[in-house]
Amino acid sequence: MKKILALALALILALGCMTACTKGGGQDTNEKTVVAIVVAGQFGDRSFYDSSKAGGERLAKDFENADVKYIECNNENHAVQMRNAADTANIVVCVGWEFYDIETIAPEYPNVSFIWIDNATEAPVANVLNITYAQNEGSFLAGYIAAAMTKTGTIGAVGGEDSDTINDFIVGYKQGAAYFSDATRVEVNYTNDYDDPAKGKECAKALNDKGADVVFQIASKAGDGVFEAAEEGGFYAIGVDSDQKYINDAVIICSMKKEVGTSIYDAVAKYLSGDKSLWGTTWVANLSDGYVGIGYGEDGATQQVPDDVKAAVEELAQKITSGEITVESTRK
Repeated sequence: MKKILALALALILALGCMTACTKGGGQDTNEKTVVAIVVAGQFGDRSFYDSSKAGGERLAKDFENADVKYIECNNENHAVQMRNAADTANIVVCVGWEFYDIETIAPEYPNVSFIWIDNATEAPVANVLNITYAQNEGSFLAGYIAAAMTKTGTIGAVGGEDSDTINDFIVGYKQGAAYFSDATRVEVNYTNDYDDPAKGKECAKALNDKGADVVFQIASKAGDGVFEAAEEGGFYAIGVDSDQKYINDAVIICSMKKEVGTSIYDAVAKYLSGDKSLWGTTWVANLSDGYVGIGYGEDGATQQVPDDVKAAVEELAQKITSGEITVESTRK
C-alpha cells in the first residue's frame, strides 16, 4: 500500500511539474508554437493593425507548427492583455507604442519571446525584439510626391496625435516637400483619435480650407475620413502603412508603406527556424532593406503620379539609403 501511495504521489508531483514548466509560454515539443498578436487598438484600420494581422495569417498558412491568435486592446488595458497573452503563448507580438510596460513585464516571463512593434525599450531586454521603422525616410518620399502634385503650393498631413512617433512621419514629409520646393507650405492637423473617421474627415476638410490639395493621412482608421473628404472635396490623399490605393484609387495617389506584417512574419520565421539572435536587439526596418517605401497600388490601378516623378522618387530613395541625404527624425 505504501508503494502504491508513493507511486501516486510521484505521479502527482510529475504532473504538477509539467504544469508549472509550461506556464508562461513553456511548450511540449509535440505542441505548436503559439504566437499571440496583441494590438493596442482594434483591427479594421486597413493599415497598421491590419498589416500585423496579415503577417499572422501568412505565418499560420506557411508554418504548420504555428498557432496564431489575436487580441485587441481597444486602446485600454495594454499591460493586462500583454500578460494574458504571455500566460499561454510562446511569442507575444505587441503592436503599438502603448506597450511600454513590456520593459517590466517581459522579464517576468523569461520563457516567452516578445516582439515590440513601433517602439523600443530604453535598454536591451534579453527576451524582447524591438522593431522600429524609418517612417521618416518613407515620408520624405511621400512629401516629395505631394509637393510635386500640388496645384496650390500647399499640402497637408493629418496625424493621429501629437507624439514623437507620428511627428517622425511629419518631419520627413516636410523635409521631402522642401526638397522638391522650399516654397511648399505644409499644414498639419491632429485627430487625437485613431478610430473615428469623422474626426479624420473634419481635420482633412480644415486643411483643404487652408489650401491643401494633397493630404497625407497618418491616423490609422480615423484616416479613412481623410479619403472621404478628398473624394468629396476634389483633392488628393496619401495613404499610410499599407498600400491603401485600392480603397479609392481615384483620390489616393500613393501610400507610404511600413511593412509591419512582413517584418513580423520574417522575425517569427527566424524564431521557428531556431534562430533567436534578433532578441535582445532593436531592428530598425528602413528603405534599404525594403520594409519602408512607396506603393502606387496594384497593376491596373489609376495612376496620378507621373513617371518622371516616380523615377525621381527612386533616385531619392537611393540617395537616402547611400547616406547622401540624411532625413530628420524625432526618434533618438
